[in-house]
Amino acid sequence: MRIAEIYTSLQGEGLLTGRPSLFVRTSGCNLRCWFCDTPYTSWQPEGEDWSVDEIVAEAERLRPELSALRLPGETTFERATEQPHAVLTGGEPMLFAELMPLCEQLRTAGWHITIETAGTLFLPVACDLMSISPKLASSTPSAERAGKWRERHEQTRHQPEVIRRLIDGYNYQLKFVIDTPDDLAEVTAWLNDFPVVRRERVLLMPQGTGPAGLADIAEWLQPYCQEHGFVFCPRQHIAWYGARRGT
Repeated sequence: MRIAEIYTSLQGEGLLTGRPSLFVRTSGCNLRCWFCDTPYTSWQPEGEDWSVDEIVAEAERLRPELSALRLPGETTFERATEQPHAVLTGGEPMLFAELMPLCEQLRTAGWHITIETAGTLFLPVACDLMSISPKLASSTPSAERAGKWRERHEQTRHQPEVIRRLIDGYNYQLKFVIDTPDDLAEVTAWLNDFPVVRRERVLLMPQGTGPAGLADIAEWLQPYCQEHGFVFCPRQHIAWYGARRGT
């Protein structure tokens, strides 16, 4: 697998926000969202090839760090006895068939596994939380920037049958990136096609990589979530650490 980075940090997004976690970030993506916050795994993919055994060995080496992670300003708590959490993210980790044996080995070693995916590809992986981030029409890049990738992105970004397999087969959360109020109507239309989805599993997250921009969107998005039964999902790691790698 091509790996961009492996590190420990606090989960900053989703239902497990605040959880000390090991992040394994794969490099390579089948989409080209214009707002991608990890362009070094998509637009300009970086990284080196790691074997599954090497990744698992690195996970075990970093495992003791999880018990020492804490929120900024937090001083005392005990986490040593918690199940260790691993987040397999990208890029798009579902591009790699090696994800299957990697998940099996991590599960055998006692890790809780979250997979971050856009929901366009399916692999029968061992997973405790399938974190699906469907891409709305507003994610499509301009032709000037993306060239042929614009059409490819638009054709690939929504795969209903893959989504159904993921939500039917796994404990899941759905994270939608919201850039403008126009995105909210598309989320509603999207959910109408998946009536089994529970609102408390739908998280709406402001688009952005800076505190000011995120706050501007949160000003109208958070009340909307409260009114319509969605979960507001701030990008908490940016508030804690800023927009930088390894967080």
